[in-house]
Amino acid sequence: MKLPHMAHVAIVDGEHFTVMQNKGQPFEPKLEGAQKPDLTATNFSAGVKHQDDMGQRTNSTDLNELAHGAAAAEWLNAKAIAGELTDVLVIADPKTLGEMRRHYHTELQKRLVGEIDKTVTGEPTSKIEQVIAAA
Repeated sequence: MKLPHMAHVAIVDGEHFTVMQNKGQPFEPKLEGAQKPDLTATNFSAGVKHQDDMGQRTNSTDLNELAHGAAAAEWLNAKAIAGELTDVLVIADPKTLGEMRRHYHTELQKRLVGEIDKTVTGEPTSKIEQVIAAA
């Protein structure tokens, strides 16, 4: 994947949210400046429509995790609207990514350079850079 120089990379799952920036070249990402924004998950109705039949029967859909994904999208929306983000790549597990997409503002959508549906939270930076390069 071609990741523009200075693009922001949001790495999200149901519990963690990290934002880094590409200081490398478009086809050789070098992520730096990890920051972990403090999120307040307030949208607990976020995942109600997201539940599938199996999740409803087994009660395996964790609304806290989906609310965290919605909060991450809201944080990215605010930064995009304020003009603090120009190019954004979102990497999230499939369920979180699906929930986040429901909350993207049009300003954030304009700035998205891509999405990767993979869980990479907790992975070393070098592994995340490889995932981006291979996408």
